[in-house]
Amino acid sequence: MFNTNIKSLFDLQKTFPTEQSCIDYLEYLIWNGAPISPFDSTSKVYKCKDNRYKCKNTGKYFNIKTGSCFENTKIPLQKWMMALWLLTNNSTGYTSVQLSKDIDVTQPNAWFLLQRIRKCFLIENEQDLEGEIEIDETFYGGKNINRHKDKKVEKCQGRSFKDKTPVIAMLQRPDKEVITRPSKVNPEKTVNEIVINTPAKITAIVVPDTKKATLQPIVKEFVKPGSRILTDEWLAYKGLNGLYLHNVIDHSKKEYVNLDDATMHTNNVEGSWRLLKRAIKGNYNCVSPKHLQLYVDEWVYRFNLKHDTVSFRFNNLLKNSGVRTKYKDLVA
Repeated sequence: MFNTNIKSLFDLQKTFPTEQSCIDYLEYLIWNGAPISPFDSTSKVYKCKDNRYKCKNTGKYFNIKTGSCFENTKIPLQKWMMALWLLTNNSTGYTSVQLSKDIDVTQPNAWFLLQRIRKCFLIENEQDLEGEIEIDETFYGGKNINRHKDKKVEKCQGRSFKDKTPVIAMLQRPDKEVITRPSKVNPEKTVNEIVINTPAKITAIVVPDTKKATLQPIVKEFVKPGSRILTDEWLAYKGLNGLYLHNVIDHSKKEYVNLDDATMHTNNVEGSWRLLKRAIKGNYNCVSPKHLQLYVDEWVYRFNLKHDTVSFRFNNLLKNSGVRTKYKDLVA
């Protein structure tokens, strides 16, 4: 039996002292003692030597790394495990420069390794949302004042993203209830305690623009009909009343919380942007629009699982590591 409650880097080193221990752990976590062929999940599987298996129906050989982010890697799995741990449990992400130093690989290898891991974060960014949903967009890109004079963008009226990449986020508010319990200080008195039954979760998508034809299909794809959605006054959201209860907070009139209904606001989703921008601007410094979705997926994964244990975030990503990414696809 394996110790899956890995709470620290010290536990990580004890759990994975050898390459074989990493392979055994992955097989236990993903297959649970019953190997499954990546070529035909219904096929009978034969165990061969050197951690290889054979798919009866296709005649192909495979191992636990086949079809996953680990396939054909030359980097030892022990270093992969450390990279996975660091990336899933660092609140602001992890740079390839720092990782290259920590696991003793070159910076290009560390970057490729991290990008392959980030491809797996998509599992948390495909959530079906319902209930009360706050929706907002932000724009990622450098400040015009910091650009060289040859690269400055002329200002224009309205929303312009000639020099920026827009991202839309849909945040499902947490399901809370107030319970009354005896006071720990004075049992004769009672106190009200807020209990979160379902934590907040978010889905965020990089989009080419913020037009109605772009944003509304995304909202309809991820938000269940009948939900209450809260947005600002941006016209791209106009017309959603047929499927949703649509509340609008008019920021152009300096309205951020409705005076008659304190639940009418988008402060939660707007506040969540700070975490994403802090990671990108403060840690990664520069992210190309081509790869921005990977970093958004990484942020969403940590946001949605922030109330879970560090070992759960680590093991959950390992269980869903079946995403193969090739270098030529990343640099194409």
